Amino acid sequence: MRRVATADAPRARACGFAILAILPLLSGCASVIPEAGSRPATTRPAPTPAPSLGTPSYIPRPSAPASAAARPIPATPNPPLPAPVPPATATTAAEAGVLAGPEYNELGVAADQATAALKAFRLSCPSLLRRTDASGLTQNGEWAESCNAATGWADRDASNFFSRYFGTVQVGAGTAFVTGYYEPEIAASRDKRPGYDVPIYRRPADLIDVDLGVFSKDLQGKKLRGRVDGSNFVPYYDRATIERGALAGRGLEIAWAADAAEFFFLQVQGSGRLRLPDGSVMRIGYDTQNGRDYVGIGKLLLDRGELQPGQASMQGILDYLRADPVRGAAVMNENPSWVFFRELTGPGPLGALGVPVTGRASVAADPKYVPLGAPVFLSLDRAEPNGLWIAQDTGGAIKGANRFDSFWGAGEAARATAGGMAARGSALLLLPRASVARLTARP
Repeated sequence: MRRVATADAPRARACGFAILAILPLLSGCASVIPEAGSRPATTRPAPTPAPSLGTPSYIPRPSAPASAAARPIPATPNPPLPAPVPPATATTAAEAGVLAGPEYNELGVAADQATAALKAFRLSCPSLLRRTDASGLTQNGEWAESCNAATGWADRDASNFFSRYFGTVQVGAGTAFVTGYYEPEIAASRDKRPGYDVPIYRRPADLIDVDLGVFSKDLQGKKLRGRVDGSNFVPYYDRATIERGALAGRGLEIAWAADAAEFFFLQVQGSGRLRLPDGSVMRIGYDTQNGRDYVGIGKLLLDRGELQPGQASMQGILDYLRADPVRGAAVMNENPSWVFFRELTGPGPLGALGVPVTGRASVAADPKYVPLGAPVFLSLDRAEPNGLWIAQDTGGAIKGANRFDSFWGAGEAARATAGGMAARGSALLLLPRASVARLTARP
């Protein structure tokens, strides 16, 4: 899902890793590199090239003008708690260190925010009770008391729920950066027809995930994604190759979009709604990603001077792509990442926990720094995202301590808010009191 603005973060659910001498497949993910001198270099046969492909079967074209990003509502954030500099080697919240924060009642959370957060937290509890917390902050049993209480707790009394069962901690320096995402709705058709010629693919059978930890304890937690080509395992087709038809004719299309630029941003968001010609809605959600590096085209255009500061919101980038669709197609292909989808028939969109995310209540976070399902309090220089959220999702660019991506729901208001969201300030995690006591106990 990473990011300078919404447009620069994928809602990818997994990261690919390099194996041996292959370069990293996803930005922000660690590489797997052999020890120097561990074995002599070998000459490997070159992988078979992708099928001979022509130009795209469609030319991206402009559609309705993008709505403007919402004007920020300024706010004064709480400063982070004074904290030691986290170790440079820290890769989890436990390694970065935590400080005990203020009591919940001192945070000033509005009652309606607390109610929405309690509803979202309740959905997360089954996962909280069975997942291993990659952040190192909590143990499964420590969530049992609050999750059991949440089952029957009255929503209107949510503030007392969080006050009773949770303490707060700051992870590392506590300095937060928050972007936004939403559930887009674009025009599409279940079948290819005039005006609907941008393929939306399901996951191909030849896209393979490899758990490198199976092969070496040193590689535990690292994964790789690609395809088999003869006797070699090679990176999967990149965006440009897929656009030129690498997957055409394989029956992988679940729908056809009307606008390539709008579909590009739906891939960035990771889920969305397809408005079909008869007016009905088909909902699609993230299935997997091709394992290629995500490249934020907003940053590319800023660095080249083709967009000015303040124009790299989703809306500004859409305007750029639509001004010259052929040039826009070339820019989009500079992001080699491609997201595959599946049709959703139940509630949605679904976050990384497998439960529906809720507008103005769910955030994406890095699970190495935030237990997925945990409440998060944000105090930022924009008023809109301030308050209580539940970490229920992840994103390919949402990496590190105190980095969050706020979910705003669906519709034009959500699009306007999420599209230009970039806020800075401080963050606190709400953890079970037993966890806080254990983490902050003096040696």
